[in-house]
Amino acid sequence: MSAPQPSGSSQPSRPAPTSALSPVAPPVLAEVVRSGFVEGRHRGSLVVLGADGAVELALGEVTAPVFPRSSNKPMQAAGALRAGLDLAGERLALAAASHSGEPFHRDLVRKMLDEHGLDPALLQCPPDLPLDTEERETYLASGAVPDRLTMNCSGKHTAMLAVCAQRGWPLESYLEPEHPLQRIIHRVVEDAAGEPVAAVGTDGCGAPLMAITLVGLARAFRAFVRAEPGTAERRVADAMRAHPEYVAGSRRADTWLMREVPGTLSKMGAEAVQAVALPDGRALAFKAEDGATRALGPVLARALTLLGVEGPVVDRIGRAPLLGGGREVGEIRAAF
Repeated sequence: MSAPQPSGSSQPSRPAPTSALSPVAPPVLAEVVRSGFVEGRHRGSLVVLGADGAVELALGEVTAPVFPRSSNKPMQAAGALRAGLDLAGERLALAAASHSGEPFHRDLVRKMLDEHGLDPALLQCPPDLPLDTEERETYLASGAVPDRLTMNCSGKHTAMLAVCAQRGWPLESYLEPEHPLQRIIHRVVEDAAGEPVAAVGTDGCGAPLMAITLVGLARAFRAFVRAEPGTAERRVADAMRAHPEYVAGSRRADTWLMREVPGTLSKMGAEAVQAVALPDGRALAFKAEDGATRALGPVLARALTLLGVEGPVVDRIGRAPLLGGGREVGEIRAAF
């Protein structure tokens, strides 16, 4: 399948790679240590950029394309703004979110749909339970069932529908790669990453998903924090950093990091993807090859220390204890 080209692009179409996995095993990013014994390892690739955008550290295949999954959401939100949607504050943060499904998330999604005259039935993200474990238990105990509004991507889908309604674009096909909105998002991804999209797939929420390299992903986050005020990219970055609880949730690493390290932009993605940029342009991106999200915290904490970020929030993000018989007997720890 070839990636669709934005209108006006002179780039030739090309076949998408069938896999970004190298025949050479990537380095170990994290170890699973139980009772002093290493019982497992999470391999992957990681890149760190300096303030000038140059690669300062590269582990593994950082120039091979990957699906960033929800780490693409800031770019998708910026695409909606470029298309003419007027969002700000908590609403714009929610448009770039993988929210936890807490009541304040669900309430704002409903409010945004109402504000734009949209029926919730128009959402094409699948019904789901809250992403946050504690919230999921509370939700189920109340007798609630999986719902499209509760799905962690519902804010993004609401923003996509809103701009389509505003522009008079088809609502029923808003997730098709050739839809005018998705072509704008495609262009935003390429502009921010500084490289062509290598492949287009379908994300878990049903939206088009653009493959770029880890270097390109880190470069994109750097571009958002360094963008000029008032641009779509900077508006998204500013909203996410001002309202991190709407980007993630009350008990999530992205929220903690953006709240406690001023100016930081952070967004995780499924299959153990993470991207972060500091306000001076330093940035990082990584992916655990096996998609184990349990490795995210320890790897992120270690990568942050390489960027010079320290303090209680880093320790909190990096803590990943292993239990045995109800007590702590080990940990998942970074291995680089």
